[in-house]
Amino acid sequence: YLCYSLYITFKKGASQTVIGLIFGCYAACNFIGSLIMGKYIVQIGAKFMLVMGLFVSSGCTILFGLLNRVPAGPVFITLCFVVRSIDALGFAAAMTSSFAMTAKIFPNNVATVLGSLEIFTGLGLILGPPVGGWFYQSFGYEVPFMLLGCFLLIMVPVNIYILPKIDSAPSKDSFFRLLTKAKIVLICYVIFTQSAGLGLLDASLSLFAMERFTLSSGYVGLIMLGLSLPYCLASPLIGYFTDKYPSTRSWFMVIGGVTTAIGFSMLGPVPFLHIPSNLWLLIIMLGVIGFSLGMTAIPTFPEIITCAKEQGYEEGLSSLGMVSGLFGAVWSMGMFYGPIVGGLITQHLSFESAAAVQGGLALLGVSISLCSVHMRKGHMKLSFAGILALRSGQYDNIVKMLWYLLFSSQC
Repeated sequence: YLCYSLYITFKKGASQTVIGLIFGCYAACNFIGSLIMGKYIVQIGAKFMLVMGLFVSSGCTILFGLLNRVPAGPVFITLCFVVRSIDALGFAAAMTSSFAMTAKIFPNNVATVLGSLEIFTGLGLILGPPVGGWFYQSFGYEVPFMLLGCFLLIMVPVNIYILPKIDSAPSKDSFFRLLTKAKIVLICYVIFTQSAGLGLLDASLSLFAMERFTLSSGYVGLIMLGLSLPYCLASPLIGYFTDKYPSTRSWFMVIGGVTTAIGFSMLGPVPFLHIPSNLWLLIIMLGVIGFSLGMTAIPTFPEIITCAKEQGYEEGLSSLGMVSGLFGAVWSMGMFYGPIVGGLITQHLSFESAAAVQGGLALLGVSISLCSVHMRKGHMKLSFAGILALRSGQYDNIVKMLWYLLFSSQC
């Protein structure tokens, strides 16, 4: 994540829309890679997948540092697309295998361990922009990419030596069967809204801060501390609490979604409030979004694992790989949507409008999370497979169920 967040502060000879497309292309390849890696994690091998993912990602980071020697314009942009697409596949391999291995090794403390690991995710997101900005201002474009790429490359032999080898039999289950459970689909939408918000901030926040507050790239990196630090601190606490009290996971997602909506609405702030933009307000709202991201994102992965077990999935590496791949794929969908749609709205309207749209998506996610809580209590048994199985004469019942789902006072 240190290498990932490094890209946020570097934009050369590209419009806001093209920058959004570059980030979106990374997410699209990550989406495809997550599904493939999650499905064939047993055949490939979890340890081999992680090590090769690190190797590919380190090489792409070094190559990206050499792109400074390419003239700005179409050639530079094309090479950015190519390098970032390959990097996305390496990143998908590393993240899919690491999530699956974590759930396999610590089956009773998934949220706690993931929350603890997110400390280092947060540190990577925290240090990437300021360290990258400082190295860029002091030594030029190439040094930060070369340094971090080589550091990541060193991690390859370290992980070969340290990581255990996990053997497992392949499963005949599929991603489609996971998505036949309505609750998993609802959780996936919540994951999508959170990653879309991060994608918007990755692609548009730095340019907005530079233009509105006339800040340098180094100071923009410091602003990103407001987002990453609260997430870094909140994740292990939320992970521990939700492991100890699993019934609170859905409510954490609901409260986190409301907080996220408020944070994005006040980030600009939204145009109709007629509140002037202030740097201190921007930093505070980034902190609110970072904390709410921990509340919402940490419970989702163990909750999908619980739902998969309820679906009859085996407690093996193959099933965990599919859950991990699904999580990564949905997260990538949001990272694809956020930069592209957010970049278009920012370019043709304003960043404030893009943030307002993202706040609306988060509110919709809250409604879906409330439905998930409602279904957990057993008041509603709705599955996509059941709807598909209904005969043609039962469409009136479908309408009634959806009406109840959307407008019931209990929801």
